[in-house]
Amino acid sequence: MGLRAGRPFAAALVLWASAPAAGTLTVETADGTVLLTDRAPEGAEWCLTWNHSVTGGAVADCFVNRAGRMILARSYLHDFAAGLGEVEGRGGRLVSAPRGGYWLENIDDAIEGNALPVRIGRPSTDHRLTVGGRHVRLSRRAAGQRVRIVLTPE
Repeated sequence: MGLRAGRPFAAALVLWASAPAAGTLTVETADGTVLLTDRAPEGAEWCLTWNHSVTGGAVADCFVNRAGRMILARSYLHDFAAGLGEVEGRGGRLVSAPRGGYWLENIDDAIEGNALPVRIGRPSTDHRLTVGGRHVRLSRRAAGQRVRIVLTPE
């Protein structure tokens, strides 16, 4: 009887252990105002995109939840303008994008404390966050403010 009673528990434990790690992505201002909360399970990707402040070209940083850690996985650069390009000491492989520009793939840079501080640009910079099919225009809601993009593993 003891073995039979343990089987359902063991099966549930195996299913729980093999389930993707859950996570929540939150964007909050310095005063604690929440601009976005969304699910970010293991393997989920979210991208912060904006227009370069000098050239106006598209830029993106894309992150993933990898084992409950926020990882910068890849970046898009429209060209090698001021402040763009490979960063010394950071991994990655440069790949031409089909419609122009470049992707820096396989960066695999862990974000300290699972919290990315970002100063949101003016409307022309148009900071946007795409996560789980949602597109949030951060510059419309928090231009000039410092926000934190936080991954909370569950």
